[in-house]
Amino acid sequence: MIWQDPIPTGNTNYKVSEVKSKIAATDLSVSDLVSTAWDSARTFRGSDLRGGANGARIRLEPQKNWEGNEPERLNRVLAVLEPIAKGSGASLADVIVLAGNVGVEKAAKAAGFDIEVLFKQGRGDASSEQTDADSFAPLEPIHDGFRNWLKKNYTVSPEELMLDRTQLLGLTAHEMTVLIGGMRVLGTNHGGSKHGVFTDRVGVLTTDFFTTLTDMKYVWEPAGDNLYKIRNRESGEVTYSATRVDLVFGSNSILRAYVEVYAQDDCKEKFVTDFIAAWTKVMNADLI
Repeated sequence: MIWQDPIPTGNTNYKVSEVKSKIAATDLSVSDLVSTAWDSARTFRGSDLRGGANGARIRLEPQKNWEGNEPERLNRVLAVLEPIAKGSGASLADVIVLAGNVGVEKAAKAAGFDIEVLFKQGRGDASSEQTDADSFAPLEPIHDGFRNWLKKNYTVSPEELMLDRTQLLGLTAHEMTVLIGGMRVLGTNHGGSKHGVFTDRVGVLTTDFFTTLTDMKYVWEPAGDNLYKIRNRESGEVTYSATRVDLVFGSNSILRAYVEVYAQDDCKEKFVTDFIAAWTKVMNADLI
C-alpha cells in the first residue's frame, strides 16, 4: 500500500490573473519566487508519491526549518505570499506555485519571450494535524543539484545525488539539463552562491549557462573540494566558479549533447519553452 499524506481540496473559485498581479506587484525577486516554489515542490518522490507542493507543508514543521529551504529567506517570502492567499481565497499552496510561475514569466519576458506558464488550480493547505512531522525526516533534502547545494560531503558524488533527485521527480536527462541551465541563470543557488552562475544577467532566462560551458575560450581548473575555476585562456582571468554538478554537463557526452543544442544561437526560444515545460512538470508532479 502506498501512503499518501492527507490533503484537503483547495478552492478554485478565484481569479488567477488577479493573484498573479498581486504577486508581481510585490518586491520579491525572481530568485525569491522561483526558489520558494521549487523548494515546495522538489520533495515529491515518485517512488511512494509523498512530498510535493500540494498541502503547502513547506510552511509547517519540520519543513520550514530545513537547512535546504533557507528558513530565513523562506519566512520572508511566505510573509508576503500568505496575505495574498488569504485575501484572494486561494490556498497558500496554489499561491506559492503561482508565484514561481510569475517569476519564470518575468525572467522569460526579460529575455524577450512573452510566454505564459500554464497553471492548475486546486491545491489545498494541509494542517499540522494532517502532517505526521516525524515521518517527514526521510524527505529532508541533504542536497539539491538544481540549486547547487550540498549539506556536507558524502561518499556518493554530488552529480550522482543529483541523478537520484532527478529520477524521484520523474524527470528525463533532457529535462534535468534544461532545468539546471535555467535555475542557474535565475540566481536560485542556495545561499546566493555564484557557482555555476555563468551570466552577467542574473534573473533573465537566457542560455548563458550552456554557451559558457561550450565556449573554448575558457579552461576549467580544480580549485578545491567540489570547486572549479573557469579561467579565460588568453587573459588568465578567473571569470566564473563551478561545482562538479555544473561541469558534468560539459564533460558527460550525453548531457553535453543537450547542452550543445541549447548553446546554439537559434535555440533561445526552444530553451525557454522547454524550461517552462519541465518546470510545470515538477510543480504538478503530486497532483495525481
